[in-house]
Amino acid sequence: MSSPTEPVQAPNEATPGSAFHCWQQGYGVIRHSEQTSARVRELAGKLVSAGHQPDEDTVYRKLIALDRLTSAGLWLVVHMTYCNRVDIAGAPLVAQDFKASPEGHTGGALNMVPAYAAYLALNNLTGKTRSWLMGQGHCVAAVDALNVLTGNLHPEQRARYLAPEGLSRLASDFYSYRQKPDGTMAAPLGSHVNPHTAGGIIEGGYLGFAELQYAHMPLPGESLVAFLSDGAAEEQRGSDWIPRWWRAEDCGLVLPVMIANGRRIEQRTELGTREGLERFEQHLQHRGFDPVRFDGRDPAAFVCAMYDMEQALAAHGTAAQHGETGYPVRIPYGIAETVKGYGFYGAGENAAHNLPLPGNPRMDAISRELFNEYATPLWVKPQELNLAVSELNEHSQQGRPLERDHPLALRRPSEPAIPVLPWAQNKCSPMTAVDEFFKALVADNPELRPRVGNPDELASNRLKGVLDSLKHRVNDPENEAESVHGKIITALNEEAVVSACLANKAGLNLVASYEAFCVKMLGAIRQELIFARHQKEVGRPPQWLGLPVIATSHTWENGKNEQSHQDTSFCEALLGEMSDVSRVIFPADYNSALAILPSVYRERGRISCLVIPKRERPCVFNGSEAEALARHGALVVDEDTSAGEEPLLLIANGAYQLSEAIRACERLRETGTPFRLVYLQEPGRFRQPRDPMEATSCLTEFERERLFPHRMHRRVALTHMRPEVFRGHLHTLFPQPGHSRVLGYINRGGTLNEAGMLFANRCSWGHALAACAEVMDKPPGEWLSSAELAAVEGRGDPGVITRGLP
Repeated sequence: MSSPTEPVQAPNEATPGSAFHCWQQGYGVIRHSEQTSARVRELAGKLVSAGHQPDEDTVYRKLIALDRLTSAGLWLVVHMTYCNRVDIAGAPLVAQDFKASPEGHTGGALNMVPAYAAYLALNNLTGKTRSWLMGQGHCVAAVDALNVLTGNLHPEQRARYLAPEGLSRLASDFYSYRQKPDGTMAAPLGSHVNPHTAGGIIEGGYLGFAELQYAHMPLPGESLVAFLSDGAAEEQRGSDWIPRWWRAEDCGLVLPVMIANGRRIEQRTELGTREGLERFEQHLQHRGFDPVRFDGRDPAAFVCAMYDMEQALAAHGTAAQHGETGYPVRIPYGIAETVKGYGFYGAGENAAHNLPLPGNPRMDAISRELFNEYATPLWVKPQELNLAVSELNEHSQQGRPLERDHPLALRRPSEPAIPVLPWAQNKCSPMTAVDEFFKALVADNPELRPRVGNPDELASNRLKGVLDSLKHRVNDPENEAESVHGKIITALNEEAVVSACLANKAGLNLVASYEAFCVKMLGAIRQELIFARHQKEVGRPPQWLGLPVIATSHTWENGKNEQSHQDTSFCEALLGEMSDVSRVIFPADYNSALAILPSVYRERGRISCLVIPKRERPCVFNGSEAEALARHGALVVDEDTSAGEEPLLLIANGAYQLSEAIRACERLRETGTPFRLVYLQEPGRFRQPRDPMEATSCLTEFERERLFPHRMHRRVALTHMRPEVFRGHLHTLFPQPGHSRVLGYINRGGTLNEAGMLFANRCSWGHALAACAEVMDKPPGEWLSSAELAAVEGRGDPGVITRGLP
């Protein structure tokens, strides 16, 4: 107890010379407010009480080290934008030290330095390696800079940037545009998060997807820090549903932290105003979040906020698990208030987004002086920096992995047990094969967390068994199809539901939607495909289980809903991606759908688009034929070569196209015309591979010749897709364009039935026979009656074709 004559020390008043006092002085441009100082004192007490640290002075020493690491990170980031050379002694740079063409998303990267540095420090303070992701991937310079300073690197960056002059090489490599002889990037560095970025799991090139995914990523027992963008928060409202999906029973702890710097590229965000930020905070509260605002310029404020958020969410989850509270629980949400580019010249201005200086320091003396003036306070003496890094780098002592090896970065779920289901004999919906298979797959693999992405109408899309067993995830169930712990993520927002499955790399996933609306998922899927491909290229291929995205209620059976529901763009776009990470598959019946699913789920790091009818279709293939079709990607369905002439080669791609081709072949057989009909289920396997990696997914020329012999040079194809897309990707199947025709979707539709859609797009069985006549230089009247020919030529009644009348 203090004597009456001794002054009482205020809560935030530090004893001169103490570790807390030393930290409170700040460092360089880093300042600690009274509010943050009070939070730091509380944090130190909590860490000691929890047994994470031996005493409070140790906590303060680590926060002192954090200030220095943060300052050095800021210093290195601005050098990465502007410089070819880094002077670790801190001497002023001269003109030739600067780049001829500086480039970099400098302001956002500067804002991310205290955030990512705090993440590293929090892991050290608690002895736990958390996962991380960053929605604003263009801020990668912050992550790369701090990873290099702390040695948290993959081998290729370690060899290049921890060598002598490594920091200069890092700066020189950043936006160097240098290439290897094969055209790939020479430096293990990029403009966004990429597979060279230690611990990177999402590029963040398309703002908003991290916001939709983070809740579905960690498993129970794991923690994920999600650094988010204020611009994306304004535009991606699906992120507001995170409390609606989070459950302690099957979700790890999530710590969303928005960097509220108030700037887009060219203008201020709404959150850049006091009123806008307050409205956003109120909005979050109404949506089930607990927002906490803190100083985004101070790394210690990040540490305090993230620690308290994690503790709060853990307590909320435990209470819900024990039945003390219900779902949704309130999700803590950090708002780091800062200005864009804090710590360097031009902070808060539009120019801070990219190049904050008024000119190029290599050419402009004033800009050079400004660079040196503003970089000097950020510099940290090498010996002091080394001590700071060693203070925070205690992974071996703590028995925890480097941040590059956090749990989400090393996802490798176990090989799933594949159910064996009976083949169908009678006419039925191919989607029921998906329904029965996925339901059994989940039941046989209880250790693999299931997620179903459903924009709408799961039962209508013939997935009723999945719905009955997995149920919609809701807060207040209204019927037997809903449950608080349901595995089906249902929202009329295609980006949100596909993101739930893209994020669930620990388990089994299924996405199903109307084909026309799958296009809304394309951006999220393409980002995933690109990242997966790049991971393969650097020798660290992704290990998550294959993900099917099923386009059903598709173009040819959705005529009743007008042309907005008739769009083949999704499968066409995915066919354009590299086949070793993106499959496009067209099962024609129940058995072919059932046969392809095991390979889809056994694969690693590959997304499969399956275009599947939901209406009943005849079983064209028996079990062995369906399995052969799955293995080879195509199968001879029928042929008649008894006449000894050169057979006509028909190629069908798509369930309804196969039916039309079979009908056309019946007429060819009746007239003694030799033919071969091949069903092409997986077009990408028959393309000309674009690089050696894709070649591993494509059939050899010998295998293509077996199905599509060159001697059959007269060819007619019916495709689910637009004919130009099909022909372009599979040009090797049409070696003589003048003797080939491709029929498919030509952007015609309306309120029509299936036969009407086929007729409107000139790819009915009748149009197929007319095309056969063209390639064979014969009159179509050999196979079509005068009424049928008049209909095909647009002069008669379409009914004679659509109703199959003679």
